[in-house]
Amino acid sequence: MDRVETFSDPLEQSLRRLSAAVDSLELATDRRMRHDESRVNTEEEFALMQDDRSRLAVELDAALDRSRALEAAAAEAGAKIERAAHAIERLMERIEPAGD
Repeated sequence: MDRVETFSDPLEQSLRRLSAAVDSLELATDRRMRHDESRVNTEEEFALMQDDRSRLAVELDAALDRSRALEAAAAEAGAKIERAAHAIERLMERIEPAGD
């Protein structure tokens, strides 16, 4: 019986070490899976941000083009108003000459 106990002690130790190794492997696998999921989520978020950035760049370019067009239209309208004001002044001078 002494020989069976002596044989079972190293076997039990080996089984405990094996069990501990399997537990460590499971923990490492879980950590790796969480890390991979996190990386995938980060990559997806990064891709979404790049898409948003591209879309916003296109919208910004369009807004800048509209702004330039509005500035040009405002300058043209200002010039036309100024010409119209001068024309009205000349007409008024013809109707009522200065000094009358």
